Amino acid sequence: MTLTAPRQLLQSTGSPGARILGFGGFRPATAVGSAEIAERFGRTGDWVRERTGIVSRRFATTETRESMAVAAALRALERSEVDAAGVDLVVVASCSADSPLVGVAAGVAAGIGANGAAGYDLNAACAGFCYALAVAASAIRAGSARRVLVVGTEKMTDLVDEADLGTSIIFGDGAGAAVVAASDDPDIGPVAWGSDGSQSELIDVPEGASTLRMQGQAVFRWATNNIHPVALRACELAGVDPRRLDAIVPHQANLRIVEALARKIDAPDAVIARDVVDAGNTSAASIPLALDRLLAEGEVKPGGLALLIGFGAGLAYAAQVVRIPDSLPLEA
Repeated sequence: MTLTAPRQLLQSTGSPGARILGFGGFRPATAVGSAEIAERFGRTGDWVRERTGIVSRRFATTETRESMAVAAALRALERSEVDAAGVDLVVVASCSADSPLVGVAAGVAAGIGANGAAGYDLNAACAGFCYALAVAASAIRAGSARRVLVVGTEKMTDLVDEADLGTSIIFGDGAGAAVVAASDDPDIGPVAWGSDGSQSELIDVPEGASTLRMQGQAVFRWATNNIHPVALRACELAGVDPRRLDAIVPHQANLRIVEALARKIDAPDAVIARDVVDAGNTSAASIPLALDRLLAEGEVKPGGLALLIGFGAGLAYAAQVVRIPDSLPLEA
């Protein structure tokens, strides 16, 4: 008998949409105030706050990217009322890698009990969570997954030179997670994303170096001049008037950038996430941590619309509108 190849390969059938079931966050116990860091450079805590809006940030001590990711993931699963055995895919967004070879996602899957789940790491720096969320929603719509765990986890203190004023006062550590599931309603809007590699030197770990360097003023100009059109495009793609937004959750780069972006989006009734004030810049973890806090403090209501905006090294950027999940954060 002669077998012939089919004219078309079979394809999996996905869900019409995807939605976020719940968030979870993990913040290291060690809080480091701006005054403590500023003293190393002959500055004051007020000097740091005036320039960045940051009062304190969390530093990981014994915690690793994986252990923080597992803790955040378990909280997200509990709040979503999802058993880890039902997770098909784990996507971890991170840029502070411990190893160039071994990713975190497989360890996170094992750590939460999602045995056999697919897993991989994604590096789009501070835009990583938005990138990973877009990948998760696409996988669900394509039929390759039904439930996806998306985690942003960073130990940015591993990349910071304590003698560098520009980065020492900015970055912190932590992890945030979201459970994404198939839905009849598309509650995660289309992503507006891109990159500008011609300016990647603005935020970089130079060749042969092990610590981060950032051209702060140039990054500020780029972010405040170029990111709000991306955010507005995400609203357009989702069919949402920005004036109907309930929350704006930008990457928590620093408070001046967060507030400048919010003003340009012109969403008068939206709550603006300001988690950076006592979390610092946690890169790919900043957006889920910030939204988790808004839910925990009752500043946003389940079912509302939140605009997520990620941007950072690369220079990579992404934004999407999501519906805020019904599950409320539990006590930590």
